[in-house]
Amino acid sequence: MATLSAPGATRCRRGPRATRRSTFYGNLRPQLYSLIKSESVDPVRNPYAPGAGQRPPELTGRDRELQQFDVVLERVARGRPERSMILTGLRGVGKTVLLNTFRSMAIQKLWGTGKIEARPDQSIRRPVAAALHMAVRELAPRHRAPDRIEEFLGVLKAFAQADAEPAKGKAPIRRWNPGIDVPAARGRADSGDLEIDLTELFVDAASVATDLGVGVALYVDEMQDIPSDDVSALCAACHELSQSGGPLIVVGAGLPHLPAVLSASKSYSERLFRYARIDRLDRGAADLALLAPAEREGVTFTKDALDALYEAADGYPYFVQAYGKVAWDIAPETPISDGDILVAAPEAEGELAVGFFGSRYERATPAERDYMRAMASLGDEPVPTSNVADELGRKPSSLSPARDGLIKKGLIYSAERGLVAFTVPHFGHFLRSQPV
Repeated sequence: MATLSAPGATRCRRGPRATRRSTFYGNLRPQLYSLIKSESVDPVRNPYAPGAGQRPPELTGRDRELQQFDVVLERVARGRPERSMILTGLRGVGKTVLLNTFRSMAIQKLWGTGKIEARPDQSIRRPVAAALHMAVRELAPRHRAPDRIEEFLGVLKAFAQADAEPAKGKAPIRRWNPGIDVPAARGRADSGDLEIDLTELFVDAASVATDLGVGVALYVDEMQDIPSDDVSALCAACHELSQSGGPLIVVGAGLPHLPAVLSASKSYSERLFRYARIDRLDRGAADLALLAPAEREGVTFTKDALDALYEAADGYPYFVQAYGKVAWDIAPETPISDGDILVAAPEAEGELAVGFFGSRYERATPAERDYMRAMASLGDEPVPTSNVADELGRKPSSLSPARDGLIKKGLIYSAERGLVAFTVPHFGHFLRSQPV
């Protein structure tokens, strides 16, 4: 039998031993190597995507939310009254992925869309202006009255530049040029009061959309980070739209305490939005998220492997992708077995410890880390703040700065009055496994 060789390759005869075979394959040119690997689990074809906001190869377990949003789009486009939509859930459950999917659905229906990511201590005025500018640019080519578009862009420019005066001792606010080539309007959305200005801007944007018989959608990620005054302004603007029936909706995503944040700003926010709680995947959806992309590549999992993966990932979409990716890279052949999962689990946990858990832990101050470790020692469910204080041997009032700092950083949230919980699933387990 003739042998294949490449520069530096070891010649082998018929029936080489496993060690020789491994060396031989490793020295083949990439083209030949890919042919030989075609019946095994090729890392190059690994379909799993454990990334922040990165769409998984198979979006499973979210059919109900997708159907709900499709109804929202259709009702708004037909002039029917409909509430804006809010997605809430822990980190890693796929809120951002779902938010981006909602945006794609609106684009397919020829809506104008824009997206922002809220940040603590940053007004939403300029980000909202940029997002609506993008939305109107999507609509402009289909609009029959360019003068009407220019009129709105003048209002948008005035809104963007109407920042309030800086507080005493603060640096002057830089005048922002949003790249709009028309003069700023006067007397509309330029008062400097965000609630007045945002309401007028939304009404005008909805009017432009009405002319086309479509809608405008503003997507807001990390919505719980919007400053309190801006949250109030956003709710007031949405309230005005809900009364006028304008075809503009706000679709937000945030941590579990986002409904409480909205309710604290405007009492009517409980009736203003349609809330959808996003949680872990059930067993069927988690298995499908693993099997569907694998089988498209000619690979599958044994039942025992799926059992082990579900136990490790606990149904959280990010963990499903993280464990699936490492298991694929570790497995020598298909079907991927529970033995492969046993080998892959420590490596997957190590990657999560650095990128998913560790990066968040490093953002905390020493006092905040003590607070989190005390929470972790009390279990994985929401814990009373008084119990955390007892664990640390401190008065609850003395721990308020640490607790508030962790909430502001998005590491914990107040599940209800007097209770706190981690925003990241399995974070308590991670902390208990770390050396003190």
